[in-house]
This record gives sequence, C-alpha cells and structure tokens, in this order.
Amino acid sequence: MSKRTRPTYSPEFRLEVAQEVVDQGRSIRDVAGSLGLGKSTVDKWARQLKQERGCTLSSAMPLTPDQLKIRALERKIKLLEGDNEILKIPQGHKRLPLS
Repeated sequence: MSKRTRPTYSPEFRLEVAQEVVDQGRSIRDVAGSLGLGKSTVDKWARQLKQERGCTLSSAMPLTPDQLKIRALERKIKLLEGDNEILKIPQGHKRLPLS
C-alpha cells in the first residue's frame, strides 16, 4: 500500500482562493466546490488571510508575499542575534601573572 500525500498549493494560489471568499464575498462551499478543494482547507486559508490583514501572525505558512518576506527576515534576525551572543562569550583569555 502506498502512502497518500497531500497536494501542495503555492502561496499565490492559496491567496487567490482566500481572496475570493474574503474580498469577493463568495461562500466557502461555492469556492471549494468550484475548485475541487476541501471546505475546511478553503475556510482555513480565508481565516488565515483575515488574521494576516489584522496583523496577527499565525504559525501556518504565510499567504501574502509580504508575510513570506517578513518571516524570512525574522529568521535571519534570530540567526544573527544568536551569532552575536556567541561573540559576547569570552574566548580563553590568558591572565598575566600578578608577581
């Protein structure tokens, strides 16, 4: 038996689907049915778009290109801050004798 894999959708596609629900006022059932997607999937994407527009970050993959850039920059900042902490640790300073 082979393992079923979930389809992967691009952020652009997910954004377009969510915008149909949020911006155009189409029902989740209508959008899901017309595109062959699950209702819960479309609902999740629409809720995520509303959260991102309200400046609330979620742990799910970002929908908008701006959110993708923000996440990448936040990861880079975290990495650089970790590097700075390492540089603050004294590296085997030799003490001169007090004689």
